[in-house]
Amino acid sequence: MKKSLSHDVANLKLAAEGKKKIEWAGQNSPVLNLITEEFSRTKPLKGLTIGACLHVTSETANLMLAYVAGGAKVVLCASNPLSTQDMVAASLVVDYGIPVFAIHGEDKKTYYQHLNKVLDFHPNLTTDDGADLVSLLHTERTKQLGDLIGSAEETTTGVIRLKAMAHDKALKIPVLAINESDTKHLFDNRYGTGQSTVDGIIRTTNILLAGKRVVVCGYGWCSRGIASRMRGMGAIVTVTEVDAVKALEAVMDGFTVDQIGRAVRYGDIFVSATGDKQVISLAHMKRMKDGAILANSGHFNVEFDYDGLVKIAKSSRILRNNLEELVLPSRKRLYALGEGRLINLAGAEGHPAEVMDMSFANQALGAAWFVKRKGTLQPKVYVLPKDVDQRVARLKLRAMGMRFDRLTKVQRKYLHSWQEGT
Repeated sequence: MKKSLSHDVANLKLAAEGKKKIEWAGQNSPVLNLITEEFSRTKPLKGLTIGACLHVTSETANLMLAYVAGGAKVVLCASNPLSTQDMVAASLVVDYGIPVFAIHGEDKKTYYQHLNKVLDFHPNLTTDDGADLVSLLHTERTKQLGDLIGSAEETTTGVIRLKAMAHDKALKIPVLAINESDTKHLFDNRYGTGQSTVDGIIRTTNILLAGKRVVVCGYGWCSRGIASRMRGMGAIVTVTEVDAVKALEAVMDGFTVDQIGRAVRYGDIFVSATGDKQVISLAHMKRMKDGAILANSGHFNVEFDYDGLVKIAKSSRILRNNLEELVLPSRKRLYALGEGRLINLAGAEGHPAEVMDMSFANQALGAAWFVKRKGTLQPKVYVLPKDVDQRVARLKLRAMGMRFDRLTKVQRKYLHSWQEGT
């Protein structure tokens, strides 16, 4: 590490441990590895500075290395105070010379200081997980908007924010909704969030899921994964929804569907992953039974009203890492996991590398996509072309040793004609 390298991490002495984690994640990221090799030859990002606000994990580290292989200078901060793996942050600084500003458990003031540190590098591209960098650029750092080719957004919550900005005509740069790519949301959100959320809850509580009444709020791709994996562990799953079509789909998938106001009476564990606020309100929590557990897998810690719960609690104590017991005036005990932050990263290690492999392949290819279209894009939300999705899927299948069919000339002609009938 160069002595002058700017950074703010917990402990540089953790670097050796972090390097091993980064290498292990790399071994399980075959698609991203292929793209990294291609980038090493073609240098599509040469001369660019990429500012990234992502979960600082071993998987994210491999995306940073792909950007560097493509010729970019990279600077990274955390997109969530409890998701940072301090040893990975240290290794990126010490072993790879990447400026990192991320400390596990950092307070809100430090979090925003780190966001500003990234923007101090005057990036040409940003990569966001929750749209905090883009939001800061549009509020406090507006003079830098002219430096931006664009920004890529990783998560559902961020895309929701960006679409709202575009709708209000507040968005001043083009953004790429990586989360809208099929090889991202169909796999990362469903299989990654499903497994890692269950993992986080088990690590935090060490409870048996079989036989528990689990209430999953929402039935988007993340919530579908959670509901499916909870059922696989033997839980009795109820889904709550505001979208009638998704609610019906949950019923057809074999789940009970109920209103949250009714489900609070019988649920043992509540998990929200909707991207919205106060899905579980203070009024709901007051009606829960003694011993109910609350977890969130949405990006921001607003899905259940953790702050409101803390305010009315007569007492609280930490029983295990990320497991807080709060005693209400009624003497009822509720258990909040990870301060209401996304439990799959606060209580566990996030998505497996095999899933992030596809998500970050899209991120890397998205950066190259932006560069090719520099100066031609309008300030709106874009989605990567389907051929990029198909390429990522083909590479993943090849890495898994799977084969798939291709259309014959006859089949292709038939699908593009209208003359043939019965």
